[in-house]
Amino acid sequence: MAAERALTTEVAGSEGLRRTLQRRHMQMIALGGVIGAGLFVGSGVVIGAAGPAAVISFALTGTLVVLVMRMLGEMAVAYPAVGGFYEYNRLALGELAGFLTGWMYWYFWVIVVALEAVAGAKILGIWWPAIAPWEYTLALMTLFTIVNLLSVRSYGEAEFWFASIKVAAIVVFLCAGTAFALGAWPGTHGGIAALTAHGGFMPNGIVPVLTGAVAATGFYFGAEIVTIAAAESAEPERAVAETTQSVIWRVLVFYIGSIFLVVAIVPWNDSVRMAHPYVSVMDALQIPAAATMMSIVVLTAVLSALNSGLFASSRMLMALARHADAPAPFSRLDRRGVPVAAILASTAFGYVTVVMSYLSPDRVFAFLVNSYGTVAIFVYVLIAVAELRLRRRLERDAPARLLVRMWGYPWLTRFTIAAMLTIVAAMAVIPEQRVALLFGLVSVAVLLIAYALRLRLPLHRQGALR
Repeated sequence: MAAERALTTEVAGSEGLRRTLQRRHMQMIALGGVIGAGLFVGSGVVIGAAGPAAVISFALTGTLVVLVMRMLGEMAVAYPAVGGFYEYNRLALGELAGFLTGWMYWYFWVIVVALEAVAGAKILGIWWPAIAPWEYTLALMTLFTIVNLLSVRSYGEAEFWFASIKVAAIVVFLCAGTAFALGAWPGTHGGIAALTAHGGFMPNGIVPVLTGAVAATGFYFGAEIVTIAAAESAEPERAVAETTQSVIWRVLVFYIGSIFLVVAIVPWNDSVRMAHPYVSVMDALQIPAAATMMSIVVLTAVLSALNSGLFASSRMLMALARHADAPAPFSRLDRRGVPVAAILASTAFGYVTVVMSYLSPDRVFAFLVNSYGTVAIFVYVLIAVAELRLRRRLERDAPARLLVRMWGYPWLTRFTIAAMLTIVAAMAVIPEQRVALLFGLVSVAVLLIAYALRLRLPLHRQGALR
C-alpha cells in the first residue's frame, strides 16, 4: 500500500537520533508546553478586558487546543516522524503546505527564544540590577544553547525539572485558592465575591469575551512539542498517546481552574493587581514573600520556554533540511545524535532578534512580536486540514496504525477548522488584533516568495527522507 510504505519511510527518517527521552520526560515536556509564562502574566490582560467571564475565553480556546492535540496524537502515534506535524502536513497536503508549516513553526519558536531571554533578563535585573540586561540575555542564550548541544537527554532533564516546578506551583496555587474560596483558609474570610461584585460576571458584554479567546490562543501554544519530541523518545507511540490524552484535564485544571480562582478572588477591574494576577491572589491569601515566590515561578516558566524553543526550532529546521526545504548541513547529526548546525542556526537568529529588541524595539522587534502569534494559528489550521485528509488515507491503506482516533471525525475536525478560521477573521475586525493579523499575513507572503525561489533553486536533498 502506497500510503503505508510512505509512512514507514517517514518513520525511518529518525535514524541517527538518540531515543533517550523517557516517559517522565515526555509527560513533563507536554506539561511544560501547556503551562507557560503567559498564564502567570499575560492572563491579566484578558481578565482586564473581559472581566470574570475571561474563564469562558480560556475555555473556548482551550477546547480548540484539546481538539488539535487529539488530532496530533492520532497522527503522531500513526508514525512518530522527525519534525512531527511538518511531516504530516507535507504528506497530506503537499510540498507547499509542509514548507509553510515548518518555517512558520520555526519562526514562531526562534521569536519565543528571544522574547523569553529578554523577559528572563528583566526578572534577574530586578534582583541584581548592577548587571546590564544584555549580559543576562547573553548568559541565558548561551546556557541553553549548551544544554541543547549536549544531548537530547540534557534537554529532557532540564525540561523535566522546570516543568516539575511549574506544576508544583500551580497545584499549590489551586489548593490554596480553593481553600480560600471555600472559607477554609486561615486568617481570611474567604469567598468568591469578586466573581460578580464588580459589574457582574460579564461586565463588558460578549465581545471582549470573544476578543479574549483570540488573545488567549498564543498562551496555549507549546503543548504540541511532545509530538516533535516523539521521534527521540524510547516509547514514542505510548508516550504520545498518554500525553495527548491527558492534555484535556491539564487544560481544564491548570488553565481554566486557576483563571477561575483569580477572577473569583481578585477584583477584575483593579488594573494594578491584574498586572500580576497570581501574585495578587497570593497576597490576598496573606502568603509572605508572594511576589518573590511568583517571580521565581515565572522565571522558571521563562527558562522552560527558552529551552523548549531551542529544541523545537532546531528539530524543525533539521526536518526542513531533510526535505531540501532548508540548507542540507542543517540535517546533519553529530555522534551523539544532536543536530548541532540546526541548533546553532536557531540560536543565531535568536541572538539577532535579541539585538533588535534593544536597537529597534518599536520597529523590527515590534514586527516580530506582532507577527509570530498569528502564524501559530495558521500552523494549527494546517494541522487540522492535514488530519482531515491523512485520516481518510490511513483508514483506507493502513488502519492498523490508527491506535488513537480523533473524536467525532470528520465533523469535529471540520468544526475546529471553521472555529480557527473564525478567530483569524475576528482578528480583522478587532482593532487591537489587526496589526498582528497584518504582520502575520506579511510573514506568510514572505514565505510564499521563499518557496517560489526554492523551486527555482532547489537544494540538494539529504538524509533518508525523500
